[in-house]
Amino acid sequence: MYDQWSEVVIVLTQKSDTDPGIKGMAQTSARISYGFMCLTLCWGVFTATGWIKSLTGRKALRNSHMVLGILTLSFGVVHAMSFLFLPDGFTLAQISIPLLPGTLARHELGVVGLEVMIAVALTGGISRFSSYRRFLWIHRLAYPAVGITALHSFFGAMANGHLGLLWFGGITLLVPVVLLTALRFTPTRYLERLGLVEELV
Repeated sequence: MYDQWSEVVIVLTQKSDTDPGIKGMAQTSARISYGFMCLTLCWGVFTATGWIKSLTGRKALRNSHMVLGILTLSFGVVHAMSFLFLPDGFTLAQISIPLLPGTLARHELGVVGLEVMIAVALTGGISRFSSYRRFLWIHRLAYPAVGITALHSFFGAMANGHLGLLWFGGITLLVPVVLLTALRFTPTRYLERLGLVEELV
């Protein structure tokens, strides 16, 4: 008799299961945002270095980089906001204030990554009112933000039990990002020696 009552108490005190629609929206928006984030960084490297300038003009490269960035942020914000509607949910403070006590580390990584990317996007919009060096320094914060967000995705997939297949796709998207970032900051003389860039006469 005692066992039956204890089972009833456990069932009544458990939090209700997550709404599958909201959970699905949170997961889908996170995956789409992650894909656009990787593409945005790669396209940003191409824009900054001019490696594919021959395919299209520099203005078209820059504009498409901005569009990809806006898509990344849009799906990232949808992902964050969907946590407000989960039954065991989050508060607005938890999804907007970085490093808030009592928040799980993986969620803190997501908040920090998203907010740094928002700051980078805002400074991109006001770049003509600031010095180029300051703009460039802030804009380069996108590189660590992508790393932080990739860690957030990794720990999120691990916590949800989707690490195997899902993170295989995540790593597949992350490889070109890491490679292009490494090439972006490699001195030109080494790239010329490897034959990756033509030597300027």
